[in-house]
Amino acid sequence: MTALVVVGLAAASTSSAEPPRSGVFDPGRSLGGLRLGMTPAQVRTVWGTAYGRCRDCRTPTWYFNYQPFSPQGVGVEFRRGRVDALFTLWSPMGWRTTRGLRIGDDEARVTATYGALNRGECGSYRVLLLPRGRVVSAFSIVNGRVWGFALLRPPSRTCR
Repeated sequence: MTALVVVGLAAASTSSAEPPRSGVFDPGRSLGGLRLGMTPAQVRTVWGTAYGRCRDCRTPTWYFNYQPFSPQGVGVEFRRGRVDALFTLWSPMGWRTTRGLRIGDDEARVTATYGALNRGECGSYRVLLLPRGRVVSAFSIVNGRVWGFALLRPPSRTCR
C-alpha cells in the first residue's frame, strides 16, 4: 500500500497540485491526501508550491491559504525533514471525516461518532483528542462547534 501511495504521488503533476478546498480527514491516517512522515517534496507534489513559510514557528511550517492574506486553509509542520503535523486553518467549510463528521457540526457529534475522547484546553477553544498508536487526531472546538481537524505525532503541540 505504501509503495502505491509513493508511486501515485510521484506520478502527480505539481502544475495541477493544490491543497483541497473541501478535503477529507481520515483520523489516525491522513488529512487532505497527506500523511505524517511525508517529505517536503511529496507535500509539494500533492498540494503544490503556493504556500507561505511561518517565520516565527519553532519548526518549519507551511501555510496553504485559500486566499492571499486570509488565514483560512491548511498547514503542514515538519520535524527532521518529514511531516510531523497536518491541520486545517480557520474552519474551512467543506471538510469532513471519513465517518461524515463535518466542520461546523455540533461538538456532541464528535463523541457520538468517535466515542469518549481526551480533552485539551487551548485558551479560547478546546481540542478533543483521539490517540491511535503514535498518532493523535485532534478535533478543534469553538463555541460548541467543530472548528478544525489536525493529525500529529506527539510531542507536537495540540493547540495551534
